[in-house]
Amino acid sequence: MVSAGVLGPTEDRGSKRPSKEKRRLVFTSVLMIEKALTSADVEFVTTLHGDEQVSFHVLLQPRGDQADRLLRAIDDIALGELDEAARERETPEGDAAKEPAEQALDVSLTALRTAGSAAEGRLVEDHPLDALKKLVEEVGADEVIVLTDPHYVEEFFHRDWASRARHKVGVPVLKLFSHSKA
Repeated sequence: MVSAGVLGPTEDRGSKRPSKEKRRLVFTSVLMIEKALTSADVEFVTTLHGDEQVSFHVLLQPRGDQADRLLRAIDDIALGELDEAARERETPEGDAAKEPAEQALDVSLTALRTAGSAAEGRLVEDHPLDALKKLVEEVGADEVIVLTDPHYVEEFFHRDWASRARHKVGVPVLKLFSHSKA
């Protein structure tokens, strides 16, 4: 499979994506996550395209606000994880969540690179879908992978990242569930 990469030296700088003749043999994925990748997650996303080289651009959304806490607690209850639901208020949010999010991003990038993939990343500072759309356009992504824990309430109402991204980013969006808690 031939896919988009970076612009070549003679590429038209005005175009959003390189022409088919100039595309590199690197598949470009934007990976949207909410916590550090586990080893199982890394193995899963790095083997999705077989032996093809994949370059990952990772977006990590730090924990949100109190409304997000309620939705996470409902999801925990739906999964039968009552202890997790009770501990939701102990999880750092807002500015307090930035340092753990930066650590989770660093761990994830290191794991992807150790697995042999190119990887760079950033924290989401604004609205996650706006950041996603901007990054997809910026890197000429071939796909978006949204890798999260199950969020039953949001998914039921199609308000989860993957459902909303499908209408916004203009490339295929793959929704995957994390293999285990980080």
